[in-house]
Amino acid sequence: MTQDISSDFTIAPAATRDVPDLVAMVRALAEYEKLQDQCISTEADFQHALFGPEREAEALIARVGDKPAGYALFCYNFSTFLARRGLWLEDLFVQPQYRGLGIGKAMLVRLARTAHERGYGRFEWAVLDWNISAIEFYKAMGATVMNDWRIVRVTGDALKRLATQ
Repeated sequence: MTQDISSDFTIAPAATRDVPDLVAMVRALAEYEKLQDQCISTEADFQHALFGPEREAEALIARVGDKPAGYALFCYNFSTFLARRGLWLEDLFVQPQYRGLGIGKAMLVRLARTAHERGYGRFEWAVLDWNISAIEFYKAMGATVMNDWRIVRVTGDALKRLATQ
């Protein structure tokens, strides 16, 4: 089901046919964040994660005409304080040439609506501390940037070492 947000773009749940465009935009995000060396996901990985027997995440694709303009990839987390699921936004990315059209705001509104309709207690995501324009955008949307929290991550060889202790 495609939802027309304006005459300029559409936002729809990702379908299997969108995976190549999604992967290309994930690569563009990794380049923007200067994290290309960490971006090892493949089309097959996304096919499995988004459309496999145990769906691990969901995605929205924004298009201007038939051109991929942006995406939001999300899953759920859980709050023990609320004893409820929350919606975790892993990525929100709009291609540079399509910024300023309202695509990012429309995707955030759609995700907030999804979280609300599903009865989730929170809608959360992380932002890099150097991405001031994104931080200001999120604050303007009513988000609180929680400066006293830090993301902790164990991945790759460190994950393997920890798992085998």
